[in-house]
Amino acid sequence: MVLSVNTNLGAAIALQNLNATNNRLEKTQLNITTGLRVNGPKDDAATYAIAQNQRGDIAGYRAVGTALAGGESTVNVAIDAGKAISELMIEMKAKVVQGNQSQIDAASRTALHNDFAALRDQIETIVATAEFNGVNLINQSSVTFQVLSTVDGSIISVSAQKMDTTSLAINTTTLLTSSGATAALTAINSAIVSVSDRLAALGASAKRLEVQTDFTVKLVDILTDGVGNLVDADMARESANLTALQVKQQLGVQALSIANATPQIILSLFQ
Repeated sequence: MVLSVNTNLGAAIALQNLNATNNRLEKTQLNITTGLRVNGPKDDAATYAIAQNQRGDIAGYRAVGTALAGGESTVNVAIDAGKAISELMIEMKAKVVQGNQSQIDAASRTALHNDFAALRDQIETIVATAEFNGVNLINQSSVTFQVLSTVDGSIISVSAQKMDTTSLAINTTTLLTSSGATAALTAINSAIVSVSDRLAALGASAKRLEVQTDFTVKLVDILTDGVGNLVDADMARESANLTALQVKQQLGVQALSIANATPQIILSLFQ
């Protein structure tokens, strides 16, 4: 073994090992801090690329989920409004039946008509306010509502179900005359059936949106779990690695110190 003050191979090797340990320790600390095993393409290029693609899909499906949630809310508002309208029409039918009594005086008929008209006005109020995010599915000007359902751009179409008094053909009914009351009974019976049918259509659309929303949420969860399996760090293993590397770092520092002290032996040769 040649002793030299210019070249200390032992110190160079100890330094290399210490640097390697420090690099591994830095990587382990990063994994623990981020919770990720793959923090960038240099950690695992293929896995990182796959994970990024999956993250893109997740973002897309979350956007679809937001659109579906908005669609559900819009339809649910229309359904709740339709249910309220249906209840009002039942009350209106009671007024119409009373108006069809053979023996009824003018004052009573007028009172019944006023009650009937007030209930009809309430229907118009409900129709006007049955709106979510600028969309009203039951007013006279409503059109087919399209809801984004997939990342590919597929849509779920929700047909408008108009429930205003004009569309239900009860806007001009009157109980002020016997003939008017008779015509009103026919009109209100038809309107009640129409509202029930239109509520059923809205209910079917709401169910379809709900099913698609549930599927989208589950799909996002599955994709998120898949990304986690690819890039998440095993925290138990990382913790064990951290402890081991910290010990190796301390030993490396000591080994480097010992190697650096070797040239001091040369001084003893000149004593």
